[in-house]
Amino acid sequence: MSHRVYVPMQPYPPIDTHLSVEYHESEPWRRCRNHLGGQEYCDPILSASSKYFMTGYTGVKSKNYATPPHRFIPRQSTTFAMYCTLALISLYLAAVRAQQVGTSKSEVHPALPWSKCTKSGGCVTQSQGKVVLDANWRWVHGTSGYTNCYTGQTWDKTLCPDGETCAKNCALEGADYPGTYGITTSGDALTLKFVTQSANKNVGSRVYLMASDDTKYEMFKLKNQEFTFDVDVSQLPCGLNGALYFVEMDADGGTARFPNNKAGAKYGTGYCDAQCARDIKFINGEGNVVDWTGSTTDPNSGKGKYGSCCNEMDIWEANSIANAYTPHPCTPTGQARCDSTTAQCADYCDQPGCDWNPFRMGDKDLYGPGKVVDTTKKITVVTQFITDDNTANGKLVEIRRLYVQNGQVIQNTKSTISGLTQYGSITDQFCAAQKTVFQDTNAYAQHGGMATMDKSFQNGHVLVMSLWDDHAAHMLWLDSNYPLDRPATQVGVPRGTCATTSGDPKDVEAQSPNASVTFSNIKFGDIGTTYGTGSTPTNPTTPSSSTTASNPSPTSPSGSVPLYGQCGGIGYSGPTTCASGTCKVNNEYYSQCLP
Repeated sequence: MSHRVYVPMQPYPPIDTHLSVEYHESEPWRRCRNHLGGQEYCDPILSASSKYFMTGYTGVKSKNYATPPHRFIPRQSTTFAMYCTLALISLYLAAVRAQQVGTSKSEVHPALPWSKCTKSGGCVTQSQGKVVLDANWRWVHGTSGYTNCYTGQTWDKTLCPDGETCAKNCALEGADYPGTYGITTSGDALTLKFVTQSANKNVGSRVYLMASDDTKYEMFKLKNQEFTFDVDVSQLPCGLNGALYFVEMDADGGTARFPNNKAGAKYGTGYCDAQCARDIKFINGEGNVVDWTGSTTDPNSGKGKYGSCCNEMDIWEANSIANAYTPHPCTPTGQARCDSTTAQCADYCDQPGCDWNPFRMGDKDLYGPGKVVDTTKKITVVTQFITDDNTANGKLVEIRRLYVQNGQVIQNTKSTISGLTQYGSITDQFCAAQKTVFQDTNAYAQHGGMATMDKSFQNGHVLVMSLWDDHAAHMLWLDSNYPLDRPATQVGVPRGTCATTSGDPKDVEAQSPNASVTFSNIKFGDIGTTYGTGSTPTNPTTPSSSTTASNPSPTSPSGSVPLYGQCGGIGYSGPTTCASGTCKVNNEYYSQCLP
């Protein structure tokens, strides 16, 4: 899902700190504010309507603002003449050689190593891993100066009279990851802070995992593979979502398909998701300026005529109260622009998705503070993508979830909802049954279900990690009763224990500004290799301590164990004979039938 965030601009354009400047009393529209390098610098007096620089809001997810950059008034001198010459050269280069990439702030991607795992070679650390901030969060200004391309809920009509011209006239700037956006890395851990107060206020963030060349996104092909990560959600209250998911973005951020996009993946361009996000400022190499309308519920947001759509696999949408994993199939292949004046933005994708939320599926004791999966402690989350022949060439048929805490593997329990008790993972059959029992439209099947996700996974997906709050539904769809027009007693409506009055962004931002989520120890590879005794990377990380969690009752049927089912371990009393494959020990608590 796309995510709501304030986007502060860089506070200053590049300057020569040795330049002398002065305040002109005859020019009341300017003021001198401070001293820099022993000299005074000045900026415009701003009207209330021009204080903020924002991206719009889709109605589901994102918002940004920041104060415009300061302007400098040099004395008429030789130094000033040199400054003018250098400035002209700099602006010429920005417009000609680096169009759409600003020169005010260098872009340096924070390091985030991760591991690739195979049955033959174990786990090997990918030390070149880095993350990049999404383009929608960045300061965007004219290539020939520092005029905002977008202010308040309005595009600059001179720079952006139309989408194509806007893309040619506007440049993205580099990011101060920790200082402005609250994004930090340490070893193999990434922490996203909710509210960061620097010169301006920033709320939330969204980042992507980069490939080794630092100009493309890392692409993951998920079929017959397993994705594992550690997460700390202990600091995420009701109304927040620390999300980790995959989307079918272009590896280069769209530069090959859309020549106007010169910034590319290095600057976080090309986002898409199954919500067909319409708050994206630039889509398909054009500014999203047509029919841009400010939100009626949020003065710092808006949405354009176009949205950016693609297949989405939500591995983890969660706070300390609830979690869900959800495939969202879409009709188009790859990233596609939708037109909201038609039915495209509503019809291209399965926006609700086929979700597995343990609480919604009837197990109210599996996940939460002090529960079986204890959210006051670090959690290892394992997601397996099963094919019908146990190869990457087979048909995708199932998406499974496991948890690991204190070295103990905890299976995803089966549903306790009547009509769904035979299901403990996501399959086409489960999704059809769930939609019927919960009285929801099966948009998942209408968009092709597993077959669509299969094709999408073959193309490769980009890994996204984000932290956001929700202006549209206050995150009630994740952690409370939802939708509100249905009784709380209806099956499928309860999703968590949060109150239906919780999650209002103004309350969450005021009450929990220091909230954060930490993702770490990311591993990807052959099924059964990313957790347990065989998954220690070449550069190992120290496991976190946690209290012992109770293992849920075995869910395997009597007789033989199906492929990928549990077949042994301390506390396990179910069958131990594999119907297919071999029972292999992951650790003392868990053995699994593997091919």
